[in-house]
Amino acid sequence: MVDNATVAPVADRARIEILDVLRGLAILLIFYMNISFQASSVTALFGDFRAIGWTAADRTTWIWVQTLLEGTQRGVLELLFGAGFMVLTARAMHPDGPVAVADLFMRRTLWLLLFGLLNIFLVLWVGDILTTYALASLFLFPFRLLGPRVLLGLGCLFALFTAVTGAIEYSGRTALVARVEAAQAQQAQGAALSADHKKALAEWQTKLDRFKPNAETKKERAKERQAYAGGWLPYAQYMWSNWIGFFIGKGLLLVMVIEAFCVMLIGIALWKWGVIQGQRSARFYAVLLACAYGFGLTARYFGALEISSFAPYPKTIWITAEAARIATSIGHVALINLLFKAAAGRSILAPFKACGRTAFSLYFLQQIIGLHILFAPYGLGLWGKFGWATQFWIATGVIALCVLVANLWVLRFANGPLEWAWRSLSYVKWQPFLRRAEGGAVI
Repeated sequence: MVDNATVAPVADRARIEILDVLRGLAILLIFYMNISFQASSVTALFGDFRAIGWTAADRTTWIWVQTLLEGTQRGVLELLFGAGFMVLTARAMHPDGPVAVADLFMRRTLWLLLFGLLNIFLVLWVGDILTTYALASLFLFPFRLLGPRVLLGLGCLFALFTAVTGAIEYSGRTALVARVEAAQAQQAQGAALSADHKKALAEWQTKLDRFKPNAETKKERAKERQAYAGGWLPYAQYMWSNWIGFFIGKGLLLVMVIEAFCVMLIGIALWKWGVIQGQRSARFYAVLLACAYGFGLTARYFGALEISSFAPYPKTIWITAEAARIATSIGHVALINLLFKAAAGRSILAPFKACGRTAFSLYFLQQIIGLHILFAPYGLGLWGKFGWATQFWIATGVIALCVLVANLWVLRFANGPLEWAWRSLSYVKWQPFLRRAEGGAVI
């Protein structure tokens, strides 16, 4: 049993408001990405995503979501997970720190893993991040004593690895383009092609064919249509097969865990520097914002343009993707902290504090609305009917509903229902469910 004198949940008055705001915004805005995997063909998402919709509005929406949001809300949550780890383990920062803190942290993480698996196999959300975060955080505890510079360096290793592998791919594709152009020049002159030229043209054609329907994509689309035409079981079986196929079969879960772990280390570094919890000056956040967005948004915008060209030419985003994602995520953190320095900014951001306090529950609510009400075959059956732009506005409506629900909920309750369950299980003790006034009376 955990000694409550040693470890206890954070009281309302001890909460760090900026962390609640950041968490609330991240969990809300992540739905702009998640909705596409609930409302659209996964085959199209990983193939020619123009099939989802490619009007001028769709194209503009896709580019700006890719630039501003894709992966970055996950990045903010990863940074916050690192910061939250430091809040939770503050009393274990010295060699004689209480063992109870480590026990609590491991128990809390294992329960998070169970919630993640329930999200995958019961709620049917194949894009679940809880499982990834739980697995990544299992390795965090020994790193809590490292200095922020070391943590930052370790946290950047995955981005460095992706940059190196991306540069190798970029170099190889550049060489292929040169070979193809030489072969095409030979063809134009009516000269016979060498074996190398023929091989280059064949390889190039294979890459062009990726954007055309083929027997495999038609088969996958047929499986999707069948899954979305039946009841709960074929729908669930299709979702389970997707998660097992992508995350286990193709090793994506391991990649996601490594990515999350590295960004969590950066989050711990930012916490130790006082950055993520608002302890730096407005000038500092303004400079950080300019630097992070200057690189991150620029790289991601041009990367989105490269991808939306639908041509197999070399792309800079292969090199910059992870570094730009992290930079943009840090830019989001800097922006919110900068806004929070001003009274007007705090007023604008105030509604999102409730979302941060109920973020765990809102995450599940989003999936229930999307997977089981809007797009399920036994729900409204809206799957495959909307393009990128319309999906964006549907997501906006769901987000607005979540903000309303969260703010109404915290008027009466101390935490979201899943937050309450998670805390109670972690501390092996029932936690307060109803909100209490300053004097201790239940409201």
